[in-house]
Amino acid sequence: MRLMISFAALLLSVALLQLSSGAVGPLDALTGLGSGFSRGEVGFLGSMHFTGFFIGCWWAPRLMGDVGHSRAFAVFTAMGAIGMAGHILIFDPIAWAFLRIMSGICIAGCYTVIESWLQAKVTNASRGRAMGLYRVVDMGGSLIAQLMIGSLASMETYIAYNLLTILCCAAMLPLALTRVPQPETPDAPRLRPSLAWRMSPLAVAGVLVAAMSSASFRMVGPIYGQEVGLAASQIGLFLAAFVAGGALAQYPTGWLADKFDRRWVLVWLSVASVFSCAVTVAASGLGTAGVMFSAAFFGFTTFPVYSVAAAHAHDFATAEERVELSAALMFFYATGAIAAPWVTSVLIENFGPEALFYFISLGHIGLIVFGLGRMRVRETREDRTRYIYAPRTSFIIGRLLGKSRGRN
Repeated sequence: MRLMISFAALLLSVALLQLSSGAVGPLDALTGLGSGFSRGEVGFLGSMHFTGFFIGCWWAPRLMGDVGHSRAFAVFTAMGAIGMAGHILIFDPIAWAFLRIMSGICIAGCYTVIESWLQAKVTNASRGRAMGLYRVVDMGGSLIAQLMIGSLASMETYIAYNLLTILCCAAMLPLALTRVPQPETPDAPRLRPSLAWRMSPLAVAGVLVAAMSSASFRMVGPIYGQEVGLAASQIGLFLAAFVAGGALAQYPTGWLADKFDRRWVLVWLSVASVFSCAVTVAASGLGTAGVMFSAAFFGFTTFPVYSVAAAHAHDFATAEERVELSAALMFFYATGAIAAPWVTSVLIENFGPEALFYFISLGHIGLIVFGLGRMRVRETREDRTRYIYAPRTSFIIGRLLGKSRGRN
């Protein structure tokens, strides 16, 4: 309990950020489609969010070094609030794309500040419990944000976006009012994408496929849901089912990844993902219950791919390389996430809603082939690091996770 109270301000800020940022993407998709945006334009908004996310990940450690944690957090929160409030001033996809860049910068920047602050407060004795609380709040906030979509979509547009703006601004209050001294600013991790490729080309491929799966579903899922006949209130449940399925997958996947060769775990996760894509397409004609079940199944099979790939890469890293390796993997994730929403939305526009899952299936088939090929190149390591769920939140998440990745 004392640990929870100690981190209460940080965790409350995380929850409020998730409620605002997790809902704005689906709300943009539904509002944009209702305002006459094309499917490609809606997907482009999702790509611009991840463009902003990448910029924020790179910029945040440097801004913290110049102005400190609290001021940097205020800057990023203000950018997010401006990005959300600006939606009601002009209904234009290009203008909204720039606003989504601001929202993406906000999310990456705020998480960088929070994770840097957490890193300074945790000890080796409290690290596991602190990260457990952090993951629960992060995942719980994301789940609740999806459940809010139906209510937000039924409101007047200006009310819905104003509500999200208020939540984003409220995220500033816990950190602004805390009496805990600001920690020293950590050095920004060097961004060396080649490090991840040198450690494990398969891990890089897995991270790219994970980005393609998750970013496509989160940003373009509302388009798919509308195409298969879901109401706005049901689309929120559809996206929440995906998040819930991913959360449920963490424990069994972790057990498998710690017990068996992680390359085989990645391969079989991709086999299951291809099957879940086929089930999702088939379930589109089975009514609402079938669609919801298929979304949960899809989340269960695809959500853990990033964490398994990251764990496999860390098996070959030294303790000194872990922070930079985590940043490099995040770089590849952000790169894949930038491209995926726009590509899949264009495919849906030209070939129908099932094209979303055909595209994702193709990526996982490629990962299966590449994974089997990599098994012929080198042997797996017997002294593996522990599997841990790795949030895709900032380039410095490796500082929090580094000492949790002890050897089994």
